Amino acid sequence: MAKEKLNVAEMTDADLQSQKAALEHEYQQMKFDHAVKGLGNPLELRELRREIARILTEGRSRELAAMTPDQLELRSKLRARRRRQR
Repeated sequence: MAKEKLNVAEMTDADLQSQKAALEHEYQQMKFDHAVKGLGNPLELRELRREIARILTEGRSRELAAMTPDQLELRSKLRARRRRQR
């Protein structure tokens, strides 16, 4: 029962959010089922976590793409620390 990978690049932001919520709910349900009675294939949990990570990664990359250059420059504490050390 191999699921097809989601093509997150073609999804809208609203679709990403709704898909993320659905997958997180499914993941929590699968974790509960696995703890209670066990799953036929526990590797499904890993695949579900990875799908959630793909959605989060795409959301973050879109967020960064929408930032202005000034926001990108100041976005990380690490970069701020490096600027202070100069």
